[in-house]
Amino acid sequence: MVKPEYFLETKRLKSRHRPVKARVKDYCEVALPRPEESLKEQARRCMDCGTSFCNWGCPLGNYIPEWNCAVSNGKFPKAAVLLNTTNNLAEVTGRICPAPCEYSCVLGINDEAVTIRENELEIIENAFSRGLVKPMPPLRRSANKIAVIGSGPAGWAAADELNKFGHQVVVFEKDDKPGGIMRYGIPDFKLNKSILDRRLDILKKEGVEFVTNTEAGKALGFSKIKKEFDAICLAGGSRVPRDLRIEGRDLLGIHFAMDYLVQANKRVAGENFAQGESIDAKGKDVVVIGGGDTGSDCVGTAHRQRAKSVTQIELLPKPPACRSAHSPWPKYPILFKTTSSHEEGGQRKWSIMTKKFVGSGGKVIKLSCVKVDACCKEVAGSGFEIKADLVILALGFLHPEKKGPIQELGLEFDQKGNVKTKADFMSSKKGIFCCGDMRRGQSLVVWAIAEGRKAASCIDTYLR
Repeated sequence: MVKPEYFLETKRLKSRHRPVKARVKDYCEVALPRPEESLKEQARRCMDCGTSFCNWGCPLGNYIPEWNCAVSNGKFPKAAVLLNTTNNLAEVTGRICPAPCEYSCVLGINDEAVTIRENELEIIENAFSRGLVKPMPPLRRSANKIAVIGSGPAGWAAADELNKFGHQVVVFEKDDKPGGIMRYGIPDFKLNKSILDRRLDILKKEGVEFVTNTEAGKALGFSKIKKEFDAICLAGGSRVPRDLRIEGRDLLGIHFAMDYLVQANKRVAGENFAQGESIDAKGKDVVVIGGGDTGSDCVGTAHRQRAKSVTQIELLPKPPACRSAHSPWPKYPILFKTTSSHEEGGQRKWSIMTKKFVGSGGKVIKLSCVKVDACCKEVAGSGFEIKADLVILALGFLHPEKKGPIQELGLEFDQKGNVKTKADFMSSKKGIFCCGDMRRGQSLVVWAIAEGRKAASCIDTYLR
C-alpha cells in the first residue's frame, strides 16, 4: 500500500528533454518519456484530496486522483480506462496542454504540483503500446446523420462522441488532412503528426468519415448539407489573427504566426502549400512579436530553420516567477515560463512596443521600438531599433472567419464576434450547433475537446 505521506518524501522531477544540440537539428519530439518506476514515484505524490481541485481545474473533469492511484500501484490498464472515459485525445493534451489542473493541485499551495500532464501522457502511451487502444464501433446505429465542419480538437472530439452515440458522422475539413491547428499549427517537435494519424486510423475504423480538401460553404454548399444531414456542428476555430497596423506593415517579410507555422509544418510533412512568398528563417534575423505559446513555437521553428538570430518581444511586463495576489490558488496564474524553445537560444524582451517597421527596397530591415511602463505608456527617451528581415506576428486571434459558412447560414454573433449559442450549444438557427474556439473564442486545446464533447451530448439529445 502506498504511504499517504509520500508527497513529503518525494519531490517533483523536471521533465526530461533531448539535448539542445541534437534536437535543434531535427523536428523530432523534444520531450523524453519517463521511466516506469520514476512515473510510479511521481504518481504517488498525489494526495488523493477529499476535494480534488485538479479535477475542478480541468475543463474535461479528468479523474486525476483515481488514475494517479492506479499508476502508483502499477495498474496501467485501469488508469487508461479512467483517462479515456473523459478525454478523447489524451495523447495530444499530454503533450501540448498547459495543464491548468497542475495549477489547481492542492500540493501546489506550498510545494510543487504533481506531474499530472506527464502522468497522463505516459498512461495513454502505455495503453497504446499494450494494444489497449483499439477500434470499438458502436453496436447499434441510429438513422441520424451529422455533419461536423472542422477537424480540429473540438470537431474531432464531437465527431468521436457522436459516433459513440451510434450516429452517422461525416467530418468536413478544408485542408489536406484532418487535425486542424493540431496538425498545421503545432510543430512536430512538440506533437509528431504520426500521433494524430494513429488516432485518426482508429476513428475511421470505428465508422467516422473524413472528407478533406472540402470547404463547407464553397466546395460544398450548405443547402446540400442541410438536405443530407439531420444536424450540423460547426467547429471551425477562431482563425482571424490580430494584426499590428502600424507604419511599414505592408513591407515584405512580415507574416502572421499561423501562416509561418503552417508552411513549416507542411514542409516537414512533405506537403505542398499555397503559392506566394516563402516564409523561411534560414540565415535571417528573426523577431517574433508576442510572448505566448504560439510565439514560442515560432521561436523553436526558427531555430530549426537555422535563423541567424531570434528575438521574441512582448508588450506586457515580464510575468512574476510566483503567484501574485491577483491570481491566488487555485486560479490559473500568469507566470514566467521558459519553454523548450526558449532553452534552445535567442533573446526575450518585455515591455516593448513596436512603433513602426522600417524597410529598404520594399522589405523589412528593422523595427523601431520603445520601452513602456506597466500601463503600456511609452517611456520618454527609450527608443531603440531591432534588426530584422523576418517578423512574425504572434498576437493571438480575434474571432472566427465570418465569410463563408457563418455568413451563408446567417448566424448571430456575441459581443466578441464569436458564434452566439444557447446553453445547449445550438446557434440562432435550429439544428445548427457550434463548439470550440468558434463559440467561446481563442482558448486551450483542452477547452476545445471539452466543448466538442458537450456539444455532441446536446446534439444527441436534440436528435433523440
